[in-house]
Amino acid sequence: MSDRAPGLRAAFLAMHVPGDPLVVPNPWDVGSAQMLRAQGFRALATTSSGFAAAAGRGDGDAGRDASLAYAAAVVGCVDIPVTADFENGFGDSPAEVAGTVAAAVESGLAGCSIEDFTGRPDDPIHRLEAAVDRIAAAAEAARRGPGLVLTARAENFLHGNPDLAGTIARLQAFQEAGADVLYAPGITDLRDVRTVVSSVDRPVNVLARPGLHSLPALAEAGAARVSVGGALMFAAYEAAAGIARRLLDGTALDYFDQAAAGARRLAEARSAG
Repeated sequence: MSDRAPGLRAAFLAMHVPGDPLVVPNPWDVGSAQMLRAQGFRALATTSSGFAAAAGRGDGDAGRDASLAYAAAVVGCVDIPVTADFENGFGDSPAEVAGTVAAAVESGLAGCSIEDFTGRPDDPIHRLEAAVDRIAAAAEAARRGPGLVLTARAENFLHGNPDLAGTIARLQAFQEAGADVLYAPGITDLRDVRTVVSSVDRPVNVLARPGLHSLPALAEAGAARVSVGGALMFAAYEAAAGIARRLLDGTALDYFDQAAAGARRLAEARSAG
C-alpha cells in the first residue's frame, strides 16, 4: 500500500469545493502524468478512454488488471492525489464492484469512480435497484482501511437517454447509498449543471465538453470538480498526426523545435518528481 495513503481520502475530498472547482486533467500514461503534475495541478484523474486508445483498444476494452496497473503506476509517479476511472467496476455484481474498489484502496489511490453502464449496447444502463446495490457495495469497500473518495456516475446522457430528471433521481439514490461525489458525464447545458448541483447534497464533477468549456461559468453553476476525460490524449494524437501528414507529403519538416520543447518539458517533469 502507498505510504501516502493515511489521510489521503480526507485531503482529497476537502479539495472539492462547490463554486471553486478542483480541475483534474486526465493523464493516459506515466509520462503524461508527470508532465501534468509539473504544470501545477493539485490532483489527477485517469482516463479509461485515453488509456485504452493509447493501447490500441476501444473504451471499455482495457480490462480490470490493466486498468488497476495503470492507475497504480500513475499513483507511484506523482506526489498528488489520483482518482481512477474504473468504468463499471469491471463486473455486474456488487461483490465484483466491491473487489475492484478494495483493490483501488490498496493501490494508494485517493479516489475512484464507478458507473451504472452495463457494457451491453442493447441494455446499456443497470436497473436502478441493481445500480444502487453496486454503489452501496463500492461505498462500503471505499471506507475500509485508509479508504478513498467514491464517485458515482450516472451514464444516461452518454448512452442515448438524456433524461435529466431520471439522471438526478439516480444521483440522489447514489448519494443515499454512500457516494462521496456525483457525476453525470455527457451533460452539455449549463442550466442542467445548475439543476443537478441544486438537486443533490454531494460535490458534483462535471466533464468539460463543448458548451461547458468555461471554468468561471462552471464555478458559478456550483461544480466542485472539472475533468476532461480522454480529451488531452486525443488532442495530442491529432497534433502528432498533423506533423506526420506534413512529413509524409513533404510539405514541412518544421516539428523539431516543438519536439525539443516537449522533450525538455518531460525531462523537467521527471526531475521534479
